[in-house]
Amino acid sequence: MRIVAATLPTVIFIAALSGPTAATEIVYEPVNPNFGGNPLNGSFLLNQAQAQNSLTDPNSFSSLDAEPTALDRFNDSLERLVLSRVASSLTSSLFGPSGELIPGLLETQDFTILIEDLGDGTLRITTTDKNTGDNTSFDVSSQL
Repeated sequence: MRIVAATLPTVIFIAALSGPTAATEIVYEPVNPNFGGNPLNGSFLLNQAQAQNSLTDPNSFSSLDAEPTALDRFNDSLERLVLSRVASSLTSSLFGPSGELIPGLLETQDFTILIEDLGDGTLRITTTDKNTGDNTSFDVSSQL
């Protein structure tokens, strides 16, 4: 009983010192801006997600992938040449006297280049590797 008597005045003393108390509501505020959070959190959350992402795009080319084939390199080079020639209206064996592409077939030792007129000023250039049979194509519009 003596413990209770000593503890009771202590409890009364602490209760007297505490004074009036007030309570407020706890309000949930989302962090993600997609769900109503602060828009300034967006870039931080995106950076955190990208830092944690260990997946890679299987369609992207990286330095770990195989080297481009001779056909890929040749086609890239040819595409740059054709677009450059169209822009500057220069002449060559693929172009007419006024700079336009001439539909037809051009053969080299390793490649076949087919230029087809698709109508409406659009030409399709298809490059085929004679050794492997692989081909690739791109379209060029003569309307600027």
